Amino acid sequence: MPEKILITSDSTTDLSPELLERFHVPILPLVVSLNEVNYVDGVDINPDEIYRCYETKHSLPKTAAPSLADCTEFFRKYAEQGYHIVHFTICSDMSCTYQNSVIAAEEFENIHVVDTRNLSTGGGLLVIRAAELAEQGMSAAAIAEECRRLTAYVDASFVIDSLEFLHKGGRCSALAMLGANLMKFKPCIIVKDGKMSVGKKYRGKFDAVLLQYITEHIGDGSDIDKSHVFITHAGCDEAVVEACVEKLRSLGNFPNLHVTRAGCTVSSHCGRNTLGVLFLRTHPI
Repeated sequence: MPEKILITSDSTTDLSPELLERFHVPILPLVVSLNEVNYVDGVDINPDEIYRCYETKHSLPKTAAPSLADCTEFFRKYAEQGYHIVHFTICSDMSCTYQNSVIAAEEFENIHVVDTRNLSTGGGLLVIRAAELAEQGMSAAAIAEECRRLTAYVDASFVIDSLEFLHKGGRCSALAMLGANLMKFKPCIIVKDGKMSVGKKYRGKFDAVLLQYITEHIGDGSDIDKSHVFITHAGCDEAVVEACVEKLRSLGNFPNLHVTRAGCTVSSHCGRNTLGVLFLRTHPI
């Protein structure tokens, strides 16, 4: 008898409600602590509320992993329905979500936890690939193994308009922030194997920089898996996002081009006006 497979994820993969419904992906949310009040990520708090709080009170949230009890309850709900589960989490170097999920999964059979080694739709790409493999009849164990292999193929990067959130969150020195502001730098943040690093430092207006970033990052597209490509942004102006979509479409045929909003985790680190293009390469990077 074929396995009854369910693909699940924590709330950091930033998939849209439409994609979650299309691929039937239940979400285990992280906790967002803001002004000493705990909220459920994506349920009773959203990124716009984080921005408003920062603008009025100059306070940033902290994010926390789902508790072991939360993970256990989440898995039990679906395990008792007979599902073989493949669960995706934010990179284990960035959160203990993965560790809590692994410990909780040990109480059940047929639960496979995958460390995406990434964040946002860098992990979302793997969730979608897993759901498609499940539709093709692949076993849960094989799906988990294949997606662990594909973590090295994820190309995830973002361009940030301002370093203010990174500075306030302790991830950027005051000197670096001052230098970037004086030179009007818009740094590209690259996520690879669970680590964030600074790539090219663009100069100029944010909207023009984004078009340059997309053009350079896509190149001729010969080594891109075009099946699913994301433009994920944190509160960018609609016209800016649409210009990025049109630029990307002008560079190649992308049959499934998804535009999503970054959730609370990315938004609390990078702030408003952050945008990235994320996809799988055809080779490890």
